[in-house]
Amino acid sequence: MGESITYQQTLNYLYERLPMFSRIGKAALKPDLSNTIKLCEGLHNPENKFKSIHIAGTNGKGSVSHSLAAILQHAGYKTGLYTSPHLVDFRERIRINGQPVTEQWVVDFVAQHKKLIEDVQPSFFEITVIMAFQAFAEAGVDIAVIETGLGGRLDSTNVITPLLSIITNISYDHKDLLGNTLAEIAAEKAGIIKPGIPAIIGEQHDETERIFFEHSALKKSPLYYAQSLWGMVRVKQDLHYQYYKAVHNAKREMLDVKTDLLGNYQQHNIKTVLTSVEILASLGLNLTLGDSIDALSAVKKSTGLRGRWELLQEQPVVICDVAHNPAGMTEVVAQLNALTENGDKHKHIVLGFVKDKDVTEALSLLPEDATYYFCNADMPRALPAGELMTMAHKARLLGVSYSSVRDAVIAAKHAMANNDVLLITGSFFIVGEAMAQWNKMLV
Repeated sequence: MGESITYQQTLNYLYERLPMFSRIGKAALKPDLSNTIKLCEGLHNPENKFKSIHIAGTNGKGSVSHSLAAILQHAGYKTGLYTSPHLVDFRERIRINGQPVTEQWVVDFVAQHKKLIEDVQPSFFEITVIMAFQAFAEAGVDIAVIETGLGGRLDSTNVITPLLSIITNISYDHKDLLGNTLAEIAAEKAGIIKPGIPAIIGEQHDETERIFFEHSALKKSPLYYAQSLWGMVRVKQDLHYQYYKAVHNAKREMLDVKTDLLGNYQQHNIKTVLTSVEILASLGLNLTLGDSIDALSAVKKSTGLRGRWELLQEQPVVICDVAHNPAGMTEVVAQLNALTENGDKHKHIVLGFVKDKDVTEALSLLPEDATYYFCNADMPRALPAGELMTMAHKARLLGVSYSSVRDAVIAAKHAMANNDVLLITGSFFIVGEAMAQWNKMLV
């Protein structure tokens, strides 16, 4: 690759040459950490050059990761943030103090390490992980927040020794890879718990509690349950903020929390975040609950988080959310129903899934009193819109299929009355395509 190689050409090289889970599914995954270890060794182990926090979970790990990054930035720490997948631009995956790495940095990294990439033959995700580690090491970050991609035990990120391990929750997703029971899925996620390193469990389930207890006992890792430590009551919400009373159950203190992260599910994430702040403070980080709560009011601005009950337009209301499994869909539908409970707002839903999700169960959770616009993202792993429409009609969800996300959104926008609500959901890729073209869609 010479100097004339562009950012887009570099991305095409990565997308086309390397197996990519988001495009082709589990065929892209290598069932061990050997490739990641080889890449780390080839770059002189950049993952050992900064402190880190490691986050896994079925849902919520993106919101928790961005919230903690916002808090650390607010406290004055130079903060790395690695998340996946991206919605619009690849560089969203690797941020330093909220700013994505530059296009030139991506071009230079691939050019400089092309031989290593071709020797190791990593997956797309494996190379993005090592790119993040290298970017954070080069920038001299004080601490990096690292989100797992899939599972935990064999996830490519699981070569770090963090200050703190966080598992947000366990519900059903990727059964073909992680297991068919909550206990099996929990065992995979528990693989990020390291010997002697404290771990937080965000939400508790009878079926998973024993798994986490056994892992923590075996590894002598202190275990904390955010759900037991904090209570949360939402007192108000509008289109831009949610307001909570947070109760510290041990200290019997009540705190006011204002967050720009919307969606009913954020109350679980905030409990996990506040628990994390206390533990990180006990480990010597200069964090206070008061300053951390201040940071929660501007998570999106600080870190660039998008796609979590995000308001794209106020009149009529257009919202997108990356919910893509039954647990996430349950929360999003509850939020949508609350928004339209007066009965004067008709619901419109642009919907698409990928093939390896439990689509039948997700469809059973969606409202029958909505008009649907079925579509598929532009990727091989997408469930074809026609198939989705057939499945949806069996579930008594009525609508039409469209050949692209853009066409589906345009059709929905034209059909909406001024006081209606449009939700765009079902996968990161549906939301990402809608966002990428949003300004073009304002027709």
